[in-house]
Amino acid sequence: MARDELADAETGPIRRIPAEPPRAREQPPRRRSTSPEKRPARKPPAKRPAGTAATGHGHGHGHGPAAPASKRVRLLLTWLLVPIAVAAVAGLLVLYPWGKAKPASSYQQGVPVHGTITTALSGPCLAPGQVQVGDQPEPGQKPCLTVEVAFSDGAAAGSTVKLIVPIEPSTPRFSANDKVVLAYNGGDPHDPGSYQIVDFQRGLPLAVLAGLFAIAVVALGRWQGVAALGALVLSFVVLVLFVLPAILAGENPLLVAIVGAGVIMFVALYLTHGLSARTSVAVLGTMVSLVLIGLLSVIFSAAASLTGLDDSTSTLIGSLGHGIDARGLLLAGIVIGALGVLDDVTVTQTSAVWELRRANPDLGWRELYRAGQRIGRDHVGSAVNTLVMAYAGAALPVLLYSSLSGVGLGTILGSQDIAEEIVRTLAGSVGIVAAVPVTTGLAALIASREPSNPSSHRSKQ
Repeated sequence: MARDELADAETGPIRRIPAEPPRAREQPPRRRSTSPEKRPARKPPAKRPAGTAATGHGHGHGHGPAAPASKRVRLLLTWLLVPIAVAAVAGLLVLYPWGKAKPASSYQQGVPVHGTITTALSGPCLAPGQVQVGDQPEPGQKPCLTVEVAFSDGAAAGSTVKLIVPIEPSTPRFSANDKVVLAYNGGDPHDPGSYQIVDFQRGLPLAVLAGLFAIAVVALGRWQGVAALGALVLSFVVLVLFVLPAILAGENPLLVAIVGAGVIMFVALYLTHGLSARTSVAVLGTMVSLVLIGLLSVIFSAAASLTGLDDSTSTLIGSLGHGIDARGLLLAGIVIGALGVLDDVTVTQTSAVWELRRANPDLGWRELYRAGQRIGRDHVGSAVNTLVMAYAGAALPVLLYSSLSGVGLGTILGSQDIAEEIVRTLAGSVGIVAAVPVTTGLAALIASREPSNPSSHRSKQ
């Protein structure tokens, strides 16, 4: 039996409404005129006043979200969501570091200065004033790159300096006309020893890519695309102005992530998809799945003795100069990372159920749930694969390094860095799988109680 036939046999086919044949207009018989001159002139159809809805049947369905069927449903959604929204806002106000100074890094990283490399020559690593003896470099001597940099800003803007950059496998390759960022340590602005090349300038290509992304979203989504971009900006605002300062101030990272994810969830979903029962169901499904992901992450990170002390977290602790809840930081990353995929799953499932309801208003909640589940099975497979590939791509250097160790697959999978990604991936995937039946069930219950468009039903003789 084919896969589609097996799915139909398991869930049952969706009942369809047959097309209604047009009814004959009731009018008294009239005599046929034999000449065109004797035919009575037809009266033009009467115009309806502006804003009056048509009373005929067989019209298409609207595409906007319908209002809940009863006051009872509206009150139910309100009582479920308002306490969650109030708790998220209260948590944001309580956890925000009011009046606390921003922590400073214990490491002096220097003031960023921008410049352009005018010349780049490979040669021996000679300090200023040193001269190479002989034509050949000494055995085992590593080459260096001598670059001349013209400053475009900073205290020495318009001047140039020569810098020696060691050529190592782990260092970038600089060449002429490269736009770079230097770190200025506060010494003599014309002394080459006061500068160090740290990175490339990437502002222009990133801005162009962001512009192309915005154009693509608006071209396809139109006003909803504009709303989605606004929600994306507000999500970054919450991350930058609340989540990061609160964690750096010493608050519990997991609690901060839960509050921040709750605020982002309400802002992103309602701003993008509007204030409706459909969006409210997606919010509820996302919230339930996030709670499940958080619980699984806490349980299995503790069971696997994950400390969260990877290289980046160790660097952060060294920069702060004081301790931080490294495991809580790991859990916070899991919650925030899964939020975007959960939004996609829950919104897609609620939209699918609502469209099924509009296509056939006679479907009950059980039929809507079964049909939505069939759609969700395909969605779960692609969403889980997306999440796994995203985490695997981010951890690719760690995977490569672990493969070189030659200690066996079991030891590699049990190492700190790889085990973190496994817990992150599997906990998020379980939450995504659970989001489908939870969201589909809620959507079927609410959508089956929404009012149907009177023009969608067949007329009764």
